[in-house]
Amino acid sequence: MTTPSELDPKPATEATRLANAQVLRDLPFDDTFDFELISRGLVAPLIDGGLVKGDRGQFIFSYDAYGFADGEAPDTVNPSLWRQATLMGKGGGLFKLADRLYQVIGQDLSNTTIIEGDTGLIIGDTLMSAETAALALELYYQHRPKVPVKAIIFTHSHGDHFGGVKGFVTDEEIESGAVKVYAPDSFTEEAISENVLAGTAMTRRGMYMYGSFLRPGPQGQVSGGLGLSTSHGTSTFAVPTDVITEPVHEEVIDGVRVTFMLAPGTEAPSEMLFYLPDFKALGSAEDVTHTMHNLYTLRGAKTRDAKAWSHYVRLAMELFPDVEIIFAQHHWPTWGNDKILKLMSDQADLYKYLHDQTLRLANKGLTPVEIADQIEVPDAIGKQWYNRGYYGSLSHNVKAIYTFYLGWFDGVPAHLNPHPPVENGKRYVEAVGGPDALLTKGKQAFDDGDYRWAAELVNHLVFADPSNQKARELLADTYEQLGYQAENGTWRNFYLVGAMELRHPLAPMPSNNPTGPAVVAVMPLEQMLDFWAVRLDGPKAADVDLSLRFVLSDTADNVLVTVRNGVLNYDTDKADASAALTLTLTRAVFNEVYLGTTSLTESIKAGTAKAVGDQSELETFISLLEDFDLWFDIVTP
Repeated sequence: MTTPSELDPKPATEATRLANAQVLRDLPFDDTFDFELISRGLVAPLIDGGLVKGDRGQFIFSYDAYGFADGEAPDTVNPSLWRQATLMGKGGGLFKLADRLYQVIGQDLSNTTIIEGDTGLIIGDTLMSAETAALALELYYQHRPKVPVKAIIFTHSHGDHFGGVKGFVTDEEIESGAVKVYAPDSFTEEAISENVLAGTAMTRRGMYMYGSFLRPGPQGQVSGGLGLSTSHGTSTFAVPTDVITEPVHEEVIDGVRVTFMLAPGTEAPSEMLFYLPDFKALGSAEDVTHTMHNLYTLRGAKTRDAKAWSHYVRLAMELFPDVEIIFAQHHWPTWGNDKILKLMSDQADLYKYLHDQTLRLANKGLTPVEIADQIEVPDAIGKQWYNRGYYGSLSHNVKAIYTFYLGWFDGVPAHLNPHPPVENGKRYVEAVGGPDALLTKGKQAFDDGDYRWAAELVNHLVFADPSNQKARELLADTYEQLGYQAENGTWRNFYLVGAMELRHPLAPMPSNNPTGPAVVAVMPLEQMLDFWAVRLDGPKAADVDLSLRFVLSDTADNVLVTVRNGVLNYDTDKADASAALTLTLTRAVFNEVYLGTTSLTESIKAGTAKAVGDQSELETFISLLEDFDLWFDIVTP
């Protein structure tokens, strides 16, 4: 008999088995209504099990890879999360919600909605990748008339809802006016800015959140809670032709009446719901889904407004009281006025309960960690399956609300200026009597099933000495059990990716700009320069004084860039101010420089950029810009 490697995934411990068994007793698993919903209206399953490959044969997405979630939950998965994964893993395909109203579900992290107009199609959100979007449209055309797309509706500013747009339409169709693109106020600004200034950090953390390197399976990736997984295809973009700025706005699109309702600051800074009065169908974007959603996303983003979220859900109930179908851009639809209004009311109450009770306890002096540990949602809403924390969680949502109002500081003086993790770790190790003593205490906590304490203890040792293999293995084992117990899909992924990287340190890999060319093509020049300012090595630039002028010959942009006191500033209103070096190039070349596919020096040599003045200024400037390594360490220093 061979002994499993310490680097392999481990089985569930007795403590994890008992914790997961308790979930079966605590939640209403006899409520199987959702299983009726996931098959209602099925027209056809996904093509080839939802498998999508790129033009070079590279993997992009697979729905069938998650078909393992069925039957009783294994010991290594929280039964509630297993139920959610089973629902999502069995509900993929083309679905008819009503006459002329369809959804393709399961072809990506998100869904796409297809509304049949008088002469063509209206598409509600376009998935994450052009390749998955094209296959979704192909599935529809296999079973319905092949009529052209006439309009696109972007419900909000997250990439899994607009990235696949070029799988449905072309730039030429939009530019000619043959296709209209509707989006909420500030959509383009928010969609572009979402992943720019902190894009590298968000992308790396997103790998943990979505379990990018985990194999689908009972000891690996089960789902992200909101959808099964992200696709890895070509992200595209389209600038809206029609921006919705009124709080409630009615349009007739290809003969179909559509009522748009703005919901800014909810699940995204720019978001809207849309109602189809002739169908009595509400597209709830991501504001009403089958999970407690994120008020803060673990990949990192601006905190969302729980009070506003609750308000806008209730506003939708007031505006559209006769609704008979609700469909989000994730999960599955719900039919029936009574059930829909209860779903909406329960979710509105959930977000408001978390909001109000967090602030009640904060006003009594509790810290965010204490509040998260103390708050319990009433069973009447907390045990509804659609309010379980598969994507957001009670714990991190409560901390988000606290931060939204009070910021990061919890009021405890000891937390004002702590040592950074490495120095803190060294001091903890010394305080408990050295590495062996800390390992002993950590192992005891692990054996006792107190994995939260074991993680905190052993993490100090790993940061004090990342070469300590026993500490790495114990911390990996601890994270793994925490992942196995997690009801939240993103928590599970974070824990299991952490365990994997402790056991298998990442080999160096190339880093790409996290903002794709489709977004860069429409990005304001100012945002590109803001990112250069973030890349500037301030200490290295502290004594530098330089000035560069960028003239974009095809757009008339004329920008003066200065570096002084370790700060990059720019000015678009000083066309006559002197600069040590002037660079003239097209916007397309500037985009390539921004993306890193070429450099300013290479562009000058190739003749695609013209330099007039002191070129040593350029060399100095380039030397001050850091290239961010996407593969920075997270679970080790």
